[in-house]
Amino acid sequence: MAEKIVSTSQDHLDILEIKNDMVVLKNGVVCAVLQTTAVNFDLLSEIEQDAIIAAFSMLLNSITFPVQVVLRSKKLDISKYIEKIQRVESKISDPLMKHQAEAYRKFVQEVIRQNDVLDKKFYVVVPSGGGVDGDPNSGAFDWLARLAGTHNKRIDVNVDKTLKDASIQLVPKVDHVIKEFNRIGVRSRQLTTQELVEIYFDIYNPSSIHGQRIRTNIDDYTTAVVNPAIIEE
Repeated sequence: MAEKIVSTSQDHLDILEIKNDMVVLKNGVVCAVLQTTAVNFDLLSEIEQDAIIAAFSMLLNSITFPVQVVLRSKKLDISKYIEKIQRVESKISDPLMKHQAEAYRKFVQEVIRQNDVLDKKFYVVVPSGGGVDGDPNSGAFDWLARLAGTHNKRIDVNVDKTLKDASIQLVPKVDHVIKEFNRIGVRSRQLTTQELVEIYFDIYNPSSIHGQRIRTNIDDYTTAVVNPAIIEE
C-alpha cells in the first residue's frame, strides 16, 4: 500500500508565522509592513515638486537597509453604492431633487460601465537582517532563490526568539522610514497582526465579493486558517 502523503496549503507559502505585528518567513527573515498614503505629484507647484524630489532623494540616501515598495490595485464592486443611491432616490418627493439624484446615479453607472473602479493601496516592507546562515540568497527578497525554485527553503525557527531578536533591528528601521516619509508629506503606519492576516487572506483568496473580511480575531485561532468565518460589509 502506498504511503499516504499528508500536506497542507501552508507548505506552499513563504510565511511561517504572523505575530506581534510582524511576518516571519520560512527562511528566518522577519518583516514589518507599513501602509502609506500617496501624494498627487502632478497637482503640486514646481517649487513643491522640487521640494518633494529633494526630500525623497534624502530618504533614499538615508536608508542603509533593503525595503520593498508595493502598489496593490484591486477592482472594486460598487453595486451596493448604486443600490444605496437608488434607495435615497426613491424616497425623494421633490421632482427637481429626484431628477438630480437620477442623473447622478446614471452618471455613476456610465462611469463604471466604461472604466474599472480601482482601490489602490501602498505598502513598504521593511525586513530584518536575519535569514538562513551561510545562504547568500537568504534576504527578504531572494529573487534568485525564487527563480531557482528554492524560495520555500525552511530552517528550524524559534518564532518567539526570532521575533525578539528581529524587533531590536526593526523598531529603529520602521521609525526611521516613518519619519522620512513624513518629511515628504506621506503618512505611514505599521500594520497590526490582524491587519496583516486580513491582507494576506485577501491576497491568497481573491474574491469578487466586496468588503469580505475575517470575522474572528486572529487570537481565536489555534490551528491553520483554512475556512475562516467571514462577513460582508
